[in-house]
Amino acid sequence: MTELNLIKAIETIVVILILLAANLFTRNVVKNILKRFAFEFQRRKITMKLINILLFILAVVVIAAIWGVNQSQLILFISSFLTVLGIAFFAQWSLLANVTAGLILFLNHPLRLGDRIKIMDKDYNIEGRVDDITYFFLHIRMDNGEKITIPNSVVLQKTISIITKPESQVKP
Repeated sequence: MTELNLIKAIETIVVILILLAANLFTRNVVKNILKRFAFEFQRRKITMKLINILLFILAVVVIAAIWGVNQSQLILFISSFLTVLGIAFFAQWSLLANVTAGLILFLNHPLRLGDRIKIMDKDYNIEGRVDDITYFFLHIRMDNGEKITIPNSVVLQKTISIITKPESQVKP
């Protein structure tokens, strides 16, 4: 191994260690901030996943720069990847709509995990407890134990009545 490659390997290891340290630091900071604003565990988990993805992308770009990947080739790869991703989302626009609706439910909707809700529809009302809010679906547990999943984009289009909130979310 040449001296130049040894230096690049050491720099790569340093970047990975910095990535791990940044991950631990952001995990603690984000956990404290989200607890202060009373976000549920599931929302903290999703937020940490997004932050980890961003940190990982940053680390990959820095490591590519260390090893001398041509920036124009890297930009070409990234733009090609985003183009293919955009075409895939356009072909399946409902996926993109569900992810966007999931983010809206996650960040800006009064609906929370554990809430007892009623989704009013002209044909069939759904009443139950919110079990989970994922990127694509809202999971509701009915009184009879049946679990129903509804696409997030559909949830945003329906009228929702929040019947009760869990005791931990009720403010004094």
